[in-house]
Order: sequence, then C-alpha cells, then structure tokens
Amino acid sequence: MDMTQPRPGVFAPYDPQYDPLAAPHPGRGTDYAPTYWVASAGTPPDDDGPIVQDTDADVVIVGSGFTGLATALFLAREHGIKATVLEANRAVWGCTSRNGGQGQNASGRLYRSQWIARWGKETALKLDAEIRSGFDTFKSLVAEFPECEPQPGGHLYIAHREKKMEFLRNEAKVMREVFGYDTRILSTAEVHARYVKDAETFGALHEPDGIGVHPLKLAFGYLRAARKLGVKVHPASPVIGFETRNGVHHLKTPGGTVRARAVGFATGGYTSNGLHPSLDSKIMPILSNSLVTRPLTPDELKATNFLTHEVITDTRTLRFYYRLLPDNRVQIGSRSSITGADAPNPKHMAVLVNGLHRKFPALKGIRIDYSWWGWVDVSHDMMPRITQPDPRQTVFYALGYGGNGVSFSAHAGRRMAQRIAGRTDKAFELPIYGSALEYPNVFDTVRSRAFAPFRRFGQRFLYHWYYLRDEKF
Repeated sequence: MDMTQPRPGVFAPYDPQYDPLAAPHPGRGTDYAPTYWVASAGTPPDDDGPIVQDTDADVVIVGSGFTGLATALFLAREHGIKATVLEANRAVWGCTSRNGGQGQNASGRLYRSQWIARWGKETALKLDAEIRSGFDTFKSLVAEFPECEPQPGGHLYIAHREKKMEFLRNEAKVMREVFGYDTRILSTAEVHARYVKDAETFGALHEPDGIGVHPLKLAFGYLRAARKLGVKVHPASPVIGFETRNGVHHLKTPGGTVRARAVGFATGGYTSNGLHPSLDSKIMPILSNSLVTRPLTPDELKATNFLTHEVITDTRTLRFYYRLLPDNRVQIGSRSSITGADAPNPKHMAVLVNGLHRKFPALKGIRIDYSWWGWVDVSHDMMPRITQPDPRQTVFYALGYGGNGVSFSAHAGRRMAQRIAGRTDKAFELPIYGSALEYPNVFDTVRSRAFAPFRRFGQRFLYHWYYLRDEKF
C-alpha cells in the first residue's frame, strides 16, 4: 500500500478487498467505506493530522474506533492522562463506522447460560454484574451525545424456526431466575401485533436492555470530547514498526516515531499480524455485510407493521441483525465473504437481500441505497479480552467483541484506561480481564503467522455446517 505522505484533505481510495490476514496494515489515509453512517453523519470533526516527526507521548492508543476513543476519553477524564491516538486511515475508519449500531447488554457471542456452563454460577453472576455496569457506561455516553439518534426500548431476539423456541424459553428462564432480568417470551401473534411482521417469526425473547444508535455520530461525539480534554488524534499514521528499548515503546509510523511509556491496542477486526507479538494470529477476522434500504412508504410500513425501532436479531448462528432506522429505512446485516478478495462478489449481498425479502415479502424489489462490509473481531472463546498480556510490559489491548462491541466497547475503554493508569479492581479477576487471547483453534490448527490465511479452510467448513444447522436440520 502507498506510504507516501498524504496531502491534507486528500484520501486514498477505499479498498473494498482489504483483508487483515493478507495485508501488513490497513493502509494509510484511506477514505471511509461507503456506509449509510458516513453519508448521514455530517462533516467529520477536526483531528490533529498525521504524525510528521519523532515525538514523545505518555500513552499511545492504537486505533480510533469506539474502544480507542473511549480509552482516551476516560484516561483524560478519570486519570488526568492525555493520550495520543494513532489511526492508520481516517478517524473512526474501521469497525465503528461499519457496524449495525446495535447496543445490547452483552460483551461477546456467548449467552448467559453458556457463562454458567463454562465458568460456574458464581463467576457468571460477577460477569453479569460487570456487563450490566458496562451497559450503564454505554447509556451514559449515549445520553451525553444525543446527536447519535438513540432508539431505546430493548432487544427482540426472534426465533427463525419453531425448534428455536425451546432455546429461547430456556435462556429467558436463566436470565429471569438466575440474573433477575425482566425477560418475556412472545408468541408469533404478539411479535406481529406489537413489534413487527417478520414472516420468519416463530416467537421471540424480549429483553429490556437494548439501544440502537447512529454509531458514527456517537463516535464523532467521543472524538470531539476527547480532543477538548487534550487528547491528540493522528490519522494517516499506521504503526509499521514496534520496538521496546529500556522500557520505552517506540512506535514507528511513516511520518515519524512516537515514544511512549504505555501502549493500548484497540484495533478490533482490523488487527494486522505483525502489529505486536501479543496479537499475532490471536483474532479471527470475520466479514459482515450490511445494507440500508430507501425510506419505507406508509403502505410499506403498514405491510411490515414496523411498530418498533428496537434492535432485532434472529436465532441463526450466522444471524441476521436488523432494525428500522429513525428515517424509516431498514438496516439489515449478516455474514459475508470468507476473504477480502471475494468480498465484492454480488452473491454475498444477495444473501442479505434474500433474507430481507424472506422476512418482509412486501419489501421485495425495494431499492437498496447503501451496502458495505467490514471485519468483525472474533476471539478463541467468543468473549472479549481487556488485559495486559505480559505483566512485565506496559502493553494492553481491548478487542474480541465478536460483533457485540457497540455498547461494551465503551466500558472496555474505561477498564483499559484504568489498567493503563495502574489502577486495580476486583473485576480484573474475571475471565475477560484476567486472561489473554489465545490462538483461535476452532478455525486453525496451525499457529504460525505465515499460515494464518489457511484458517479460512476451517471457516469455510464451519459456515457450511452452520447453514445446514440453521436452515435444514
């Protein structure tokens, strides 16, 4: 990729085939993906321009998405530390500008019943208390930046097949009886009459916590607030070399080296192998597609009976996530290509369009105004990590949300800020804080960085198995 100095206000073309397993870094000064969020967020806030000379910083945060900006914001607010944020491309370029904007009371891909099975009831209860605290952190930031168009009300978890209702009933019972949530099981008729006429509905679980947001407007709020507190945000400054000498970290960028006493990585699904040894091959990047329709007409709103703006997901392993946006457009997302090279293939967008038509036959043929894809950071055990992988080094990371990072990234940033500042907390004994990322062997039996792309063979097999289990068995 081009490493020449970008001219002010001139951005490299968006690369739709970028793949973190194939490229050494995500580029330099690359423009945004063509998302609905970018088109509707308005002019991006000011930043501090690329790094142009060697410089010193107390703390460097790598990545300017939700996690990176939240970390910098909380470092300044709660610890008096003014961080320097390094971003390879435009500010808020990666996961944060491409997700579905669904904020849920979750922090990974595992359900609460799975927490109990994996770690026991006592740890699961403590983890739930931490995740609830995380959702409160997210809500407080959403309230601080109301321009993000919040759509509260809860989360509707729809059974796409009748046999999935048993799973939802069990999960609702666990959430209610063990964790004290006001969960409700809804019949098909109740979903259709009170929420939405999704033709694939066989019932649903409704949980009270859930907020849809305009993710880029929210992140722009983080960015403005952080810079007001003295945080420096440098776009077009990819980290192309990392060395620690005498306890000082040297982060090489094309414009100069930044020296820092501590570093926090917040690179999500755009974490390239070679960025830092603690992150090599520790995340499996998975592509997710998304589209946004034109605004629905009154007749289409009546036909789909979209009475809710709540966030919605279905029970597929390769799930659809969708909602009605404030301007009456439908946003829907799901799985995509295995590789970046194949991402523009129209067959992947056809999966989304067909899903939209199955769920809402009245929308068959509706114009699609926006479509895009982006990389999701999936960890070895489907749960995030906010940790210091080596206690001898002042290097930290927060990533591995598995598609549930919109809300929990706020609290992950807060917790990573605490760790960077040298604070302790009982919560750090929890699995998501007390252990490091491991190799994602569910996809891969080879651990070498050179063999990382071969994980895609396992992913291809799993996708076929998931499809059969979701749709056939």
